[in-house]
Amino acid sequence: MRQLVRRTPRERSTRPLQGYKLAFPMLSADGSEAGFSGVTLGRTHVYGSSSDAVCAYRMRHSSPGGFCECGFYCFHQAADAWALACDAEYRNTVMLEVSASGKYLRYERGLRYAEQQVRAVRLGRCICGRAAQFLVDAGSGTVGWRQLMPTCIACVGTHPALTPAMFGQLAGGLPVTSDDSPQLAPRPVENELESAALVPLLSAEVALLQARLDDVQARLERLTGSG
Repeated sequence: MRQLVRRTPRERSTRPLQGYKLAFPMLSADGSEAGFSGVTLGRTHVYGSSSDAVCAYRMRHSSPGGFCECGFYCFHQAADAWALACDAEYRNTVMLEVSASGKYLRYERGLRYAEQQVRAVRLGRCICGRAAQFLVDAGSGTVGWRQLMPTCIACVGTHPALTPAMFGQLAGGLPVTSDDSPQLAPRPVENELESAALVPLLSAEVALLQARLDDVQARLERLTGSG
């Protein structure tokens, strides 16, 4: 998360610290387990509800390293995580409420830390902008894992889908909810003025269609001699 700036020396907390982060929801190849992958360096690493950070560069040091960018990242405020989700690169993510523990580096707006416990999951927006109610295959992933994306009921179509409750169960019993922040109101297909304007147009089309049917019927009668 590039917004986390002004790093301070590495610390260790005596109690878990609350944070918020974005992650890509993942489903194992056999459909028996759900997890998450990072949005930056950790995209190839899938982790569960409780996990220890590992170095994304496979360096032999504990994470987070003082001279390395590895480790879990989180924001102090949920609003900062949602703001990042507006970026097109992160539109298919979910937001995790996490407890950070172990060694950590404090930034102006968040933490980089060693141990993580996911407490809750909140689905982001569907690509259309509506609140999501399902998770469907995003068409990408990593070895052994399929990436999912939040989808609303209008866009799910015939795609196989997981409900939030099903995903939460596969992820170890996590509570999963939908984003309840304000959204753009959907434009009605027709308003009263549009409906009134359509009536004469549709009437004319019906009359034209009826005239053509009458003409076809008359020709058919002449050909068959049934008139």
